[in-house]
Amino acid sequence: MRQIMFFFQGASRVACFTDYTNVYAIDDYNYDLPDALIAQQPAARREQSRLLYLNKTSGEVAHLAFSDICDQLDPTDVLVVNNTRVIPGRLMGRKQTGGRVEVLILDYPAGSEAFRLTGDLVFQCLVRASIRPKPGTVLTFDSGVSATVEDFRDGVFTVRFSVDGDFESALSRIGKMPLPPYIRRSEKEAAPCDDEKTYQTVYAEQRGAIAAPTAGLHFSEALLDRIRQQGVAVAVITLHVGYGTFLPVRVTDIRDHAMHAEYFEVPASAADAINRARAAGGRVIAVGTTSVRTLEWASDETGTIAPGRGQCDLFIYPGYRFKMVDAMITNFHLPKSTLLMLVSAFAGRNRILNAYREAICHRYRFFSYGDAMFIS
Repeated sequence: MRQIMFFFQGASRVACFTDYTNVYAIDDYNYDLPDALIAQQPAARREQSRLLYLNKTSGEVAHLAFSDICDQLDPTDVLVVNNTRVIPGRLMGRKQTGGRVEVLILDYPAGSEAFRLTGDLVFQCLVRASIRPKPGTVLTFDSGVSATVEDFRDGVFTVRFSVDGDFESALSRIGKMPLPPYIRRSEKEAAPCDDEKTYQTVYAEQRGAIAAPTAGLHFSEALLDRIRQQGVAVAVITLHVGYGTFLPVRVTDIRDHAMHAEYFEVPASAADAINRARAAGGRVIAVGTTSVRTLEWASDETGTIAPGRGQCDLFIYPGYRFKMVDAMITNFHLPKSTLLMLVSAFAGRNRILNAYREAICHRYRFFSYGDAMFIS
């Protein structure tokens, strides 16, 4: 298994040279991406995405199909997936003046019981309108949902919602999936897309995310079955992807950036499977940066993980010493993002940026609905 044939093309060949470990300037994580390579729609079938393999030691790459991931896994490995479920928390409404307003709820409570609450609920939100709504502004939505703006601080609004019945039912009726802003589709282009399904992983279960753990979007039920039949364990954890994951880094020295905390949970069954695999000499393969951060946050210095839950605000950037994760499956990330810094910490900034240039040369599709990388 894991038989890799490496491909190079002229000037796009990945160079193998010394990679400086500690690179802290925000501009060191920039790259140029043609707009045409930003994926606007998912692949026709989840496992039909492309897969760029990156050897994190040598920097060499291979061009594969995502379904080839099975050939990269050994029976001793454990695949760790994040089962968070995206809430349709994007709401379209109007102000009292009649002006349109778009609201994205950011701080979903962990667990399902919070969504059975009725009456007034207060959330932190992003609000988009032609004129920024002032405190006291009333917003109205369909299905008897209304809201009042209470405060605005650091770009985030405090909004009090009033709803007849339970909030989850209201969201299912009027909410839309919070697709990233770089997905810009006309009504005609959007018509064939069923984002309610395609922007969820097939194992999404625990409600609470404002964005999908997109590396997991490439797995179908059939592909997961093949992986399990190979003897590979699949461990399920939860990290509710929040606004902090995508908050722009606004400092020139990345060490000054503060990550927002996100709720995580590691069940006992997952901790047992991961610890067994490590004890047997197997690899821990994280599906997505959210799984990486959860595993690294919840494990001790010996690389042992215990069951538990809490808030994770771990910011991983070059210089970080990984304790748990041996390999990862991840999508291609935005320039200057904390996610690009994380994969740079794992494989080296120069190797990552060279791999991205290779992906651009070969017309890979980038970001949430795009293609994937396997780094080991």
